[in-house]
Amino acid sequence: MNSTQSFQQSFEATIDAIMPTSNVLGPTVVENMTKFPDLSNITIEAFTMDTNVSYDIPVTNGTHTNSTGFRGGGVVLGSTKDFGNDASWVLTSTFIIFTMQSGFGLLESGAVSMKNEANIMVKNVVDVVLGGFTYWLFGYSLSFGESEWTNPFCGWGNFAINPSEEDMGEIYTTFFFQLSFATTATTIVSGAVAERFNFVAYVLFSAVNTVVYCVPAGWLWGNHGFLYKLGVIDIAGSCGVHLCGGASALVASRMVGPRIGRYDNGEDPLPMGCPTNAILGMFMLWWGWLGFNCGSTFGITEEKWKYAARTAVTTLQASIGGGLAGMSISWYKNHRLEIGDVVNSVLGALVSVTAGCALFTSWEALFVGLVGGTIAVMAMPLFDKLHIDDPVGATSVHGLCGMWAMIAIGLFVKADGILKMTNGNSGLFRGGGFYLLGIQTLACLCIIVWSMISTFTILKVIDKFAVGIRMSEWEELVGADFAEHGIRRRNVGVSRAVSVLGLQHAGIDYSDIIPQGDNPCHIAVLNNLSALASRRHSTLSKAVAQVTKVPYKDQGIPALMINGQSPSSKNGDIVRSVSARSTKSTNSITPIEYPGPHHAWP
Repeated sequence: MNSTQSFQQSFEATIDAIMPTSNVLGPTVVENMTKFPDLSNITIEAFTMDTNVSYDIPVTNGTHTNSTGFRGGGVVLGSTKDFGNDASWVLTSTFIIFTMQSGFGLLESGAVSMKNEANIMVKNVVDVVLGGFTYWLFGYSLSFGESEWTNPFCGWGNFAINPSEEDMGEIYTTFFFQLSFATTATTIVSGAVAERFNFVAYVLFSAVNTVVYCVPAGWLWGNHGFLYKLGVIDIAGSCGVHLCGGASALVASRMVGPRIGRYDNGEDPLPMGCPTNAILGMFMLWWGWLGFNCGSTFGITEEKWKYAARTAVTTLQASIGGGLAGMSISWYKNHRLEIGDVVNSVLGALVSVTAGCALFTSWEALFVGLVGGTIAVMAMPLFDKLHIDDPVGATSVHGLCGMWAMIAIGLFVKADGILKMTNGNSGLFRGGGFYLLGIQTLACLCIIVWSMISTFTILKVIDKFAVGIRMSEWEELVGADFAEHGIRRRNVGVSRAVSVLGLQHAGIDYSDIIPQGDNPCHIAVLNNLSALASRRHSTLSKAVAQVTKVPYKDQGIPALMINGQSPSSKNGDIVRSVSARSTKSTNSITPIEYPGPHHAWP
């Protein structure tokens, strides 16, 4: 496509969007054209029937410019004019978004048993490393690639993205922002299949799952996307990220099955391994969500800072509404605040406001969050009744609340007059009819069908041709930390499991794994000390010297004071003890560096 054709398409698209029913250009066009402050402007002499008028028309020049109105997703790029300021905002927001990986890890590790918490954290690392690699390799290209092969289904071109110096600012900023979205969509699945999903199978899934996110991302935010052309609104990813991840989580948890014995004694939620971790993870996600949503305005220059400011308030308002709903429901049901209800109600509200965060009023955001928090808390028991074991409630929080977020836009949003993010459309309750509601519903159906089918296909192929997606019974009962990472903790159920099941499995001997928290060197010394035949009238210093192979005093260990005298002192020289009390015992030792008595072994 030459520059003339590109300009002609941009001109026609802009005029069609601003004056879809007019055959004559007038002064209104000039007024509306100024609503696009970020775009490259050129002057065109457009002739009407009786006047000669000059207009400023935005030109795309091959970038992801939405000539019909900005609709979020962090992929709308205009000219490089003032984009440096916008890029600073976007990059900083993305740095904040990446802290959400820590939040997901803490939340998920707190929701599962302690013998699996390290495994959950490692899976979050895998999501960034492998998911990030594949998104760079082909994910971004399938979302926003531009070539003759690009079509309404997916983009194509620019694989293993490496733009020229002229274009790298816009493209790298967009890539970095979208990468954080892609890794989040995969991480949602990890919590839903916790405690029984084979780690090797998950590594493979995390690498390939990029395709589940990147294709519908192009539908929603790419110039080529069929949903984008219809006018769908998903500013920060309730549909493209959360509904996509929630639908994948539902399929994955159903395919891998519930944890052993999960529903043998009822359907009540299992106790959390570490509620403190879960709450801390929620706070980190809360913080990250502000970057997630505010960064999706993709800048703060010109009029965009107003949308960013409103986004910050609506995001917080929604989370307040969700928290109120969750706390009220939990207190009503249990006469106490259940940590899981509080956490999931806040997160469900945040998911619910994400799609329309820059468009809702503060009152609408509060209501949307309240409904989202209610959905998140009330839906979790329903999935348990279906024996769909989701330890963190990912399907409810991200899946169902993601659907509600999209529908809420079709109901409440009013067409904005600055950036025209709604493309002139309003929701049903704002007099806009059913069009926007229909488009939002269609987007939900498309994302659900795509995510479920593609996730099922990927997991089926991994399970059949690579490695089973389910842990063995032995691995699940002893815990993924022990089986997959060689981590053995005390008082978390591992010792009980290995005492019943043994320390050998699949030809591997696990008996050399030492419990975490102890110093194995000290344990060996203490075991040798306990085996000495006689300890009477001896000093600890001499005893330790008998049971250790390497002279520990030659290794920089501080000299010990025994009865006020250094063992290495000569000619009867006495060194004063730090503690006067130490001289009253015939068998006490005191390190020179530390005051106070340290009694020798009996």
